[in-house]
Amino acid sequence: MAKVPAYAKAFAGRWRIVEMDVWDNDVLDLVEPAHLTFEGPADGEIAFGALKGFLDVRYGSRDGAACAEFSWQGYDDNDPACGRGWVMIGTAGRLVGHFFIHKADHSGFVCEPD
Repeated sequence: MAKVPAYAKAFAGRWRIVEMDVWDNDVLDLVEPAHLTFEGPADGEIAFGALKGFLDVRYGSRDGAACAEFSWQGYDDNDPACGRGWVMIGTAGRLVGHFFIHKADHSGFVCEPD
């Protein structure tokens, strides 16, 4: 079993996506509550609107702050989709990051502990 990186502890668990630059808040919870989840040494999940993806996460640091970079694959409105993203520890116990859908939209986002 792989060891969980030390930085992973800062991200572990379920985070509620409360804001995205591109999508309105009424779209975020279309199918299920919008969230970003980090589990174990490299797994996780993201869901918002009609998109649900499963993460492959790498933990580290950027400019001295804890960072999680991820690729993802899943579905957007039942169509296969994939992409990448990153998230850092922000202020007031929030996560801030950016999410990319391959050859499609991208957006900044903010998460709070769920």
